[in-house]
Amino acid sequence: MFTLEPATVEDFDRLLQLRLHCMRESLERIGRFDEWRAYDRFRNSYRPHYTRLIMRPQGELAGCVAMGPADGDLLLEHFYIAPEQQGKGLGSAVLQRLLGEADAAGLPIRLSVLQQSDAGRFYARHGFTQTGEDEWDVYYRRPPRTSGEPARGVGGQLMEKQLR
Repeated sequence: MFTLEPATVEDFDRLLQLRLHCMRESLERIGRFDEWRAYDRFRNSYRPHYTRLIMRPQGELAGCVAMGPADGDLLLEHFYIAPEQQGKGLGSAVLQRLLGEADAAGLPIRLSVLQQSDAGRFYARHGFTQTGEDEWDVYYRRPPRTSGEPARGVGGQLMEKQLR
């Protein structure tokens, strides 16, 4: 179980540390880890009014995610699950909630992941398709699901009962 709670400007430092903890290995793999560049990139894109903290029942910060309007779509960014919380279905459960919100609003979601990141496979399993790439990032998009189409998750299984 988890809750999504609003982030504030004051959460910046701990979310930056979460970002560094989550992204360091992937950035080092492609020779792009630089703590100052990571700080600048996060500072320039941190939108606390669209960011939510992913909290465990014990009040522990398990991650964060930001999703807000951008050019007629919803932009999903800063989706970080603490490494010790990964592999337990938390990321899929959070993403399913966000997909439901986007579907209810009738809006597509777009995002980018770092080249050579495992995140690309994660998003592909949840209905995102690659729309492009550049030297550092791969871009994905998921159109809104029509109202008559059942929600499906990993492996195409119906999600209706999995999220309760």
